[in-house]
Amino acid sequence: MFSNTAEYALRAVMHLASATGRPRAAKEIAEAAKIPAGYVSKVLQDLARAGILDSRRGPSGGFRLARDPGKISVLEVINAVDPIQRIVKCPLDLPEHSKRLCRLHQELDDAIATVEKTLSEATFADMLAGDRKAPKFQFPTIDQQNSRSVARAAR
Repeated sequence: MFSNTAEYALRAVMHLASATGRPRAAKEIAEAAKIPAGYVSKVLQDLARAGILDSRRGPSGGFRLARDPGKISVLEVINAVDPIQRIVKCPLDLPEHSKRLCRLHQELDDAIATVEKTLSEATFADMLAGDRKAPKFQFPTIDQQNSRSVARAAR
């Protein structure tokens, strides 16, 4: 139901929500969130344009959340990069469906509305907290990944 772009955006925001402190470089975000390097810049720029991320250039620059994770919804991130499409008219352009959706397309649109409502109520603070029968979410930071590699090499 969701595009790779939306998935990558969600992963990037989750990484930044779990990695507080200094701004993170696009390369670090790509590695930690397993986003293709050629794709990460576009996703991060879209998120910055939408006001979800702040970006700074330069040696101490990078990306960070523009707001508290509790104020950023999953739906907002998805809509920033690949908006969910509602059904507003008959996809078949049938004249008898010009005034209102047929039962099939109304049911589909109602389901989309339910998904939108659920995602609009889910924040990244909620995702970090875990709960709902899922373990707490955390991407390893690039520093944690490097320390694991060093520890393995020392063995």
